[in-house]
Amino acid sequence: MTPAIFSLSGPVMTPEERALFKAANPAGYVLFGRNVENRQQLRALTDSLRDLHGRDDLLVSIDQEGGRVARMKPPEWDKYPAPGLFAELYRLSPASAIEAARTNAQLLALDLAEVGITVDYHPVLDIPVDGAHDVIGDRALGRDPMQVAALGRATLDGLARGGVVGCVKHMPGHGRAMVDSHKSLPVVEASEADLATDIAPFAKLADAPIAMTAHIRFTAWDADNPATQSRFVIEQIIRQRIGFGGLLLSDDIDMEALEGTVPERSLRAIAAGCDLVLYCWARIDAMEGIADCLPAITQAASDRLDRAMSGAGKLAAMPPREELLATRNSFLDLLGERA
Repeated sequence: MTPAIFSLSGPVMTPEERALFKAANPAGYVLFGRNVENRQQLRALTDSLRDLHGRDDLLVSIDQEGGRVARMKPPEWDKYPAPGLFAELYRLSPASAIEAARTNAQLLALDLAEVGITVDYHPVLDIPVDGAHDVIGDRALGRDPMQVAALGRATLDGLARGGVVGCVKHMPGHGRAMVDSHKSLPVVEASEADLATDIAPFAKLADAPIAMTAHIRFTAWDADNPATQSRFVIEQIIRQRIGFGGLLLSDDIDMEALEGTVPERSLRAIAAGCDLVLYCWARIDAMEGIADCLPAITQAASDRLDRAMSGAGKLAAMPPREELLATRNSFLDLLGERA
């Protein structure tokens, strides 16, 4: 198995993609708006990926946070509130916000499970600071670490009740970035003491099944390498200090924060300790390069992948969708607005 998550160019798997995916056997796939048309099409696409690999628990992932980060959009799917709305509600009523976030995640999971998606890259645990780039912005669950952890826990629980595996991001923290890591490399010069605040929500949710790294260089930890490619950050901060023992995957390996070719970037991330690399742009040559240069997935990473995906497709007993929707909206109405 190639320790990578690959992507597709359109709403169906092309013959060229099928041949590559069969030969490379990636750990999973990530979907984007270009892959999404309607429920029937999307279910057929995810079924075709499972059939190709013969794995019912195949990692088939998407970014479906709500607000501005949503690949499945109206009118085919409901519009979901930005995560920041639950942070606003928390200031008014913490218990209501926690239950609203959990219920909202259950609704998200129902949409995802219906079309065969098993992993949602959600929730964001980053704590933004004043002056930071708004790439996080209203995706954040607040600025207090315990609040972020509480709402993040509720989100993971809600997704799990719907049979979808959540992924916390962007470890060890993206909230201090002054530039967008999609476009350039953020360099954070905060002290160890300040960074303790950033990692606190991740430490509280260290038992999360999956986490995604940040393409950020933290000079207090590693003056030369971004976290995704830093053995010190992954081993000493993420694995030891945070205590994260789950499946660790990179953010998109083709973001402009990183240097070198896509295969070179991928190899450095795996060498640093990432279990999987995420590749989002569906270029056949890039995916072939990743498959050619990376070693086979390690046994430890394979075991973490199996543990992470063990909850996929296991739906808990839940109220009907209409009841969940009414419950969530009743909490959001406390703010005078609705999703």
